[in-house]
Amino acid sequence: MATQKMLKFVTIGRDMPQKRGAGDRTQDFDEIYAEFAATKAAEQASRCSQCGVPYCQSHCPLHNNIPDWLRLTAEGRLQEAYEISQATNTFPEICGRICPQDRLCEGNCVIEQSGHGTVTIGSVEKYITDTAWDEGWVQPIRPHHERGESVAIIGAGPGGLAAAAELRRMGVQVTVYDRYDRAGGLLTYGIPGFKLEKDVVMRRIAQLEQSGVEFVLNCNVGEDLSFDAIRGRHDAVLIATGVYKTRDLDLAGADAAGVVRAIDYLTASNRKSFGDDVPEFDSGELDARGKRVVVIGGGDTAMDCVRTAIRQGAQSVKCLYRRDRANMPGSQREVQNAEEEGVEFVWLTAPAGFVVGEAVEGLRVERMRLGTPDASGRRSPELIDGADYVEPADLVIKALGFEPEALPTLWGKTELAVTRWGTIKADFGTGRTSLDGVYAVGDIVRGASLVVWAIRDGRDSATAILRYLDQAAAQVAAE
Repeated sequence: MATQKMLKFVTIGRDMPQKRGAGDRTQDFDEIYAEFAATKAAEQASRCSQCGVPYCQSHCPLHNNIPDWLRLTAEGRLQEAYEISQATNTFPEICGRICPQDRLCEGNCVIEQSGHGTVTIGSVEKYITDTAWDEGWVQPIRPHHERGESVAIIGAGPGGLAAAAELRRMGVQVTVYDRYDRAGGLLTYGIPGFKLEKDVVMRRIAQLEQSGVEFVLNCNVGEDLSFDAIRGRHDAVLIATGVYKTRDLDLAGADAAGVVRAIDYLTASNRKSFGDDVPEFDSGELDARGKRVVVIGGGDTAMDCVRTAIRQGAQSVKCLYRRDRANMPGSQREVQNAEEEGVEFVWLTAPAGFVVGEAVEGLRVERMRLGTPDASGRRSPELIDGADYVEPADLVIKALGFEPEALPTLWGKTELAVTRWGTIKADFGTGRTSLDGVYAVGDIVRGASLVVWAIRDGRDSATAILRYLDQAAAQVAAE
């Protein structure tokens, strides 16, 4: 019986795919985890307790049918496992690699709460879909029938691509506009290869192209093509631009040479991995080799920066964060990986200014302590008087988070309603904005968030857009 293959968490311990040693993996930008073998994937999947109320599923933004595809994997029915996995997740091979499972599905696994160690959900998800690609089970989307309506998607990141896939599945004609020369957004240029190898992203882009999605690249909306022109060409528009405006430091010397934005630094590194000509990297401006590197911030972007600097051959890499380890927003798994690779974390510190000669020479650092909780319940950092010092640095990377660009101004659409934070105001669950036939999803609505939430938004909005197109067609027919 099927149940005999499950509930083995009592006799089988938790096991992750083999992780390459730090000395080996810091020499390249390849992914650090090996692939599960078939027997190991089945063994680890069999640890699932098949809960009546699966908290892993309820804490997944996509509500993936995790217990079902774990059971199918344990039974060796991998093609069926893949079909179940991709039914709710447009890009399971990407989520299996970069989702913070420790905060989502795995962090809420019932057997984890009982002390047996969580099921390695992310690694099994990655294995299922990588196997599907290898076996040819992943095919271009072929709609049952084609529709005449077209939808424009502005932004080729995960939210826009997820919506494009769902709309094509429904037979809608889709054109994706993006400012970069490759699709993928932060999947392509923001996330380093050691977390998400670029051929994984490019393979999915190619599948969407083969499915009939048209990509218009190197197109900066508002400059190369107006928003009104796009709106006039299509029956509906989806805004999925993400947030790219970097939060800055209002400190003396913050604009000195050697003080750079995380997005610029990571983009340059990823472009080099594609073999592109990157003058800012080749000149040394965005290359950490031989430098004393300081990264300011405690989120996943900061983790990407410190681990990239190690691989570029930095002399030393330090990460400053104003709270302690327990209160940082980045993945604890990423912190552990960074420490193994030689990154030094300097907790309870904040920048106070820069020491500048011809370029940055150091960072004035203030020491902090945790005081009373703030509105979110986290303890607020407080300055310790007289405890500041100078941290020598040749390269300072600002990884302080991202804010939305002022799209209504950039696009000349002041009637596009935004929140007080500058994000687009959109209906929950549909993405409908203040403009008729215009929708918005992902970080441009939520603020900087997770890839998996962008995928969820894109899928939900695609359903809402189809409903809008159906209503418009019914109205025309009635007239």
